[in-house]
Amino acid sequence: MEYDEKLARFRQAHLNPFNKQSGPRQHEQGPGEEAPDITSEEALPELPPGEPEFRCPERVMDLGLSEDHFSRPVGLFLASDVQQLRQAIEECKQVILELPEQSEKQKDAVVRLIHLRLKLQELKDPNEDEPNIRVLLEHRFYKEKSKSVKQTCDKCNTIIWGLIQTWYTCTGCYYRCHSKCLNLISKPCVSSKVSHQAEYELNICPETGLDSQDYRCAECRAPISLRGVPSEARQCDYTGQYYCSHCHWNDLAVIPARVVHNWDFEPRKVSRCSMRYLALMVSRPVLRLREINPLLFNYVEELVEIRKLRQDILLMKPYFITCREAMEARLLLQLQDRQHFVENDEMYSVQDLLDVHAGRLGCSLTEIHTLFAKHIKLDCERCQAKGFVCELCREGDVLFPFDSHTSVCTDCSAVFHRDCYYDNSTTCPKCARLSLRKQSLFQEPGPDVEA
Repeated sequence: MEYDEKLARFRQAHLNPFNKQSGPRQHEQGPGEEAPDITSEEALPELPPGEPEFRCPERVMDLGLSEDHFSRPVGLFLASDVQQLRQAIEECKQVILELPEQSEKQKDAVVRLIHLRLKLQELKDPNEDEPNIRVLLEHRFYKEKSKSVKQTCDKCNTIIWGLIQTWYTCTGCYYRCHSKCLNLISKPCVSSKVSHQAEYELNICPETGLDSQDYRCAECRAPISLRGVPSEARQCDYTGQYYCSHCHWNDLAVIPARVVHNWDFEPRKVSRCSMRYLALMVSRPVLRLREINPLLFNYVEELVEIRKLRQDILLMKPYFITCREAMEARLLLQLQDRQHFVENDEMYSVQDLLDVHAGRLGCSLTEIHTLFAKHIKLDCERCQAKGFVCELCREGDVLFPFDSHTSVCTDCSAVFHRDCYYDNSTTCPKCARLSLRKQSLFQEPGPDVEA
């Protein structure tokens, strides 16, 4: 009996809230009679002394129906910019004021408000007072405004989080770094070297050894070793020097010395400084191939064709300078990316050699040559009137110095048929007549003339 009474008390203390009238001790009631309160203490039988009580008169099973599972969460974290975060903060403040004080929901809303304010502080620029332009070691740094682009700092070799960090970019050499790393830079801008001393190292990997560098990085002077202790030594194939992992990222670049001497275009590992220098120098015409390696023209047929096309373009240039229609049409702007092609036929850039190796330069230069020749020989009457007649046979069509079947005197610029010139003599007849005329003018007078 004692067990049954305990079980009855336990069941009465944990009634189902949806069926409060049911129970093992429910009494039959007639009409007009009130149902007894089975949850009251009077309805509960007394327990013998010393027995534990199972009284929970006010505790009812909580099924969670009082929770608002479908309401909008307080302070959404989906905001991605400052304006949306500020709006979410204001909404969170309003919800906090509306909720009951010291309630669990109000406490959760306060926590969300703190997180939203922290996120807003991260989105804001922590260094808004920093200048937009910084000049340091000939670098001209500009403050970047991009927040979503992921970059790497060239000084500390870590990721630049543009969303919460300020970073700068040099407009000359495109050196990127954190604002906190600006004062730690020790290498001057590579663009200043390009403007003051634009020349290549034409010795293939001129290695001198780690001992000549005192076992230190050639740029930041950090201790390095071939064994990787304390830091790995990485060799730059352009300079031949050794660098640490912070200054040498195993970037690949075409080495000009290997191109000029071996016609080798395979990219090799270079340091960050060398990579920037080669990138800035790639379009500068500083290679005089005839002096550096004249035998290169004997092995690379494309270079011979390019040299002939450049010589023809130089002969066409005087026609365009004196032609009004050509100046209005701006025909010479076809070579605006390679201005040195209308100045000489000796200087080359690394980009020119890359395009020759890929076959792009020959095709584009042939199209430009055809366009220029069409204007001079067919489209423009003024340019046609500036043609030549063979000084030897004085027959045939009008000749132009850039024609393939003509020969031009380097002294007087007279134009001949190539066959006529080599059949008669190797000396220009026009120059011979001019020399005879000069001799007759400057010949000393005889004694009869003085008398």
